[in-house]
Amino acid sequence: MTSRLTRRDFLKLTASAPLMPLAASAKLPAIEPVSASASQPGQAGNILVLIYDAFSATHMPLYGYPRQTSPNLSRFAERATVYHAHYAASNFTTPGTASMLTGTYPWTHRALHLHGDMLEQVAPHNFFRLAGEDYYRLGYSHNLLVTTLLYQMRQDMQDFKYPRELMLADTAAADRLTPEDYNAALWSEDFTLRGYDTHPGSLFLSHLNRLAEALKERALLRRYGEQFPQGIPNIHGVYYLLEPGIDWMIAHLSKLPQPFLAYLHFYPPHHPYYTRREFVGLFDDGYTPLKKPRHQFSEKDLNQAELNRRRQAYDEYIAYADSEFGRLYDQLVSGGMLDSTTLLFTSDHGEMFERGIWGHNLRTLFEPVIHVPLIISRPGQTQRQDIYTPTSNVDLLPTLANWMGKPLPGWGEGQTLPTSDDSPQAARPIYSMVASHEPQRGPLAQGTFALIKGGYKLIHYRGYPEGKTAYELYNLASDPEELDDRFTREKGLAEAMREELEEKLTEKTGRLQ
Repeated sequence: MTSRLTRRDFLKLTASAPLMPLAASAKLPAIEPVSASASQPGQAGNILVLIYDAFSATHMPLYGYPRQTSPNLSRFAERATVYHAHYAASNFTTPGTASMLTGTYPWTHRALHLHGDMLEQVAPHNFFRLAGEDYYRLGYSHNLLVTTLLYQMRQDMQDFKYPRELMLADTAAADRLTPEDYNAALWSEDFTLRGYDTHPGSLFLSHLNRLAEALKERALLRRYGEQFPQGIPNIHGVYYLLEPGIDWMIAHLSKLPQPFLAYLHFYPPHHPYYTRREFVGLFDDGYTPLKKPRHQFSEKDLNQAELNRRRQAYDEYIAYADSEFGRLYDQLVSGGMLDSTTLLFTSDHGEMFERGIWGHNLRTLFEPVIHVPLIISRPGQTQRQDIYTPTSNVDLLPTLANWMGKPLPGWGEGQTLPTSDDSPQAARPIYSMVASHEPQRGPLAQGTFALIKGGYKLIHYRGYPEGKTAYELYNLASDPEELDDRFTREKGLAEAMREELEEKLTEKTGRLQ
């Protein structure tokens, strides 16, 4: 009988983990094709949910950005439905992705923390289980934070992939040594060997791990350094490029049992912004974005020149990610796959380069960090459609249910995506929030909460040292840059939106103190 390591056993053997053989490339078994006449529930055919991590809509020409960062996505949009006011439920991966997968807001699924997971009773409420046996279900992510969530619903998929399967290499050992205790072992290993924002749990093992990673990176640079002169992206010991994932999709999507539901989540354009050689310097164009004052709740204070430098690197990385999307898109078109497949492209959150702030997972919910792309092509669609009604990533699950011919679940907090701007959904509230230092259960005493409704956005800052309670109100139609705080001037609207947000928070988490 094959034995499984426990977490205790794993921690005893951690000393050997950094020196274990590392996968150099994806080696996946071919999947036998099935007849193209396979049954297709609903009207969606196959469903491919494609996620590019940390991709802000505010950096795409499709949504008005002056740099031509994503011409291939713009090309795809000409035969798709483009949602112009689509919002992530949070400003970083864990809560934002959990909301996509479950159709619930962070106050319900409670995947609030960087390395957190969902409440056990919420995890089964995911779109893989909703699809049921009618669909072949596959889930994959470069991002270990997302893999942690997918691991909670692995029994609802026929094919749950670990990160190394579609990337260059990684130094993680949790899936090899403790696959039955993957999440706890993964983050125990990460803390022990790397520490990140804290000191590593083991000084000796961390040195061994750094040596192993340096050797691996040196080997990868020998192989890929000419193409990627700025470096090979590496987060949590994971070394990745987009090419292996795109290659796999081109080779294998048409061979998956049909109909399929595939969720594929890739890191680019998430930092580090190491773009491919042909895109280095592409936007050395002198573009000067609008300078905005430092925000009172900013945790950073980078000068404008540094923000602009990082913005340019991000834009050039987007261009690389877009070129790889274009390669996939061309294959889907030439192979006729879009005639039988719904392709949904979106992101889990955005990225900020303003007000002294760089990145995400901070305390602000301005447009760059929560306004994300949503572009959907239905089977056989040839004409572009533009929808300006605000939508949320909690809407993906009920929309998938509708496409698959499944009843809408009662536990969902989203709505099916509107098909026109005449929808009554235009008046509905949309929420986003971050409370990454709060407990998984109980009231959320510290955090930032946004209510988007009727063309306005109310942002509520709660429990931070700079001020126990603060509000901002922006008219997104007349002030898309969010520079004119109208909270004290439009008192009636401000108070109505404040009460609505407070009532929702009270309903979902208990009254805030």
